[in-house]
Amino acid sequence: MQSFRTGHTSPYPDPADWLNGEEPPPGVFITSVEKVLNWSRHYSLWPVMFGLACCAIEMMCMAASRWDLARFGMDIFRASPRQADLMIVAGTLTWKMAPWLKRIYDQMPEPKWVLAMGACGTSGGLFRDSYSVVPGFNLVVPVDVYVPGCPPRPEALMRAIMDIHEKIDKTRILKR
Repeated sequence: MQSFRTGHTSPYPDPADWLNGEEPPPGVFITSVEKVLNWSRHYSLWPVMFGLACCAIEMMCMAASRWDLARFGMDIFRASPRQADLMIVAGTLTWKMAPWLKRIYDQMPEPKWVLAMGACGTSGGLFRDSYSVVPGFNLVVPVDVYVPGCPPRPEALMRAIMDIHEKIDKTRILKR
């Protein structure tokens, strides 16, 4: 106990001294609050899935052990939009379902990101000429990243999640 006390009683030097050319003590890092917040958001995305059609099967495969979504800090898909910050919308969106997509998006806390998955999500896909199909999710909610394909492979979805991570890292939180 005495050896622990003697090793931990000296205070850290004043941070102003560190900026005058001296090295900070070991274990002390100097960074901005913005970088810390972006780092924590980068490694703790909580997705809410909005699977509407066949693309949702590929989204579920991505969470399985072969592609291992957990290595990106996204273990569990959230059941409530109030706990999520990434919405993955997969499949064909009809005009009848569009208000519900908007409602779930509005329930998500800020900051939030949307990933449109599949050809139906980006442009309406095969059914874009139908009277009941929304020709792209961006008409209902703002989309951050598009994943093309019918259906896109899990690897493409993983790449899109890495694009979301890059977008998070560049986010300006504090206003000057």
